[in-house]
Amino acid sequence: METILQIADVNKSYGSIKALKEVSFSVPRGSIFGILGPNGSGKTTLLGILLQILHADSGIIRWTHPEGRPIQKNEIGAFLETPNFYHYLSGYQNLSITQAISGRSTKQEIEILLQQLKLSERKNSAFSTYSLGMKQRLAIAAALLGHPPVLILDEPTNGLDPEGIAEIRQLIVELAKKGITIILASHLLDEVEKICTHVAILKKGQLITTGPIQHLMGNQEIFELKATDLIHLQEILKEMPGILHMTVKQDVLEVLTSAGSIESATLNKYCFEKGVVLQQLVLQKKNLETLFLALTT
Repeated sequence: METILQIADVNKSYGSIKALKEVSFSVPRGSIFGILGPNGSGKTTLLGILLQILHADSGIIRWTHPEGRPIQKNEIGAFLETPNFYHYLSGYQNLSITQAISGRSTKQEIEILLQQLKLSERKNSAFSTYSLGMKQRLAIAAALLGHPPVLILDEPTNGLDPEGIAEIRQLIVELAKKGITIILASHLLDEVEKICTHVAILKKGQLITTGPIQHLMGNQEIFELKATDLIHLQEILKEMPGILHMTVKQDVLEVLTSAGSIESATLNKYCFEKGVVLQQLVLQKKNLETLFLALTT
């Protein structure tokens, strides 16, 4: 699969704080690519570097247009968390100003985008009268001026009600079907799981895992274990082959393994032979949230 973005060994520090550490991954062309991570993981810094708002200390960032040439800065559409529009101007006027500043499109395209984003009926209404969902859609319309091959979205459903979230979700899927690559940062893991084809998960500036979302979820399993002494249980399991990650959560030890590498009976027998009697052994139903939490907590 052809890539639209290649990131290799990217580093970024703020004084003694290392925001990104040797981050490397590629974004396939036409994908909906989710960048995930808890607060402080480096998501915002990475997006700033991709948009050339920030500069990496080292590493390679290579954008490749579908035509085979490098993608220019003004060819990247971007939606940041807080839309920046004039509240007293209409939706059409705000897009006209954005168009005039960027020089990326035409007046005719503005009309097309307003219709595509379901804003035509309110195009002459002041931005201040728009609902939050309408404001988000106008911001996405502004990012789409000039037919960018890639669109970067930072928390596009932030603050929306369920209906608004569903509208933005459907819009993102429709844009991807038209060939636009979507790079999406979001903390709503359920939404990411519904629409993203690929993900990269960051923790404290480091890349934990990346790849097609179904491949990642299909290749790993999570067990929930209970015992009288969870710390001792964790210590003995550190020596067991096939365990990728462990996290203690209240009275449960979550154990992340490669899919099919460890059977429940094998895990139970191993613990018993090490002198630990398990009070609970459950294979969790997998979803992106359980995988994310297992990897980042």
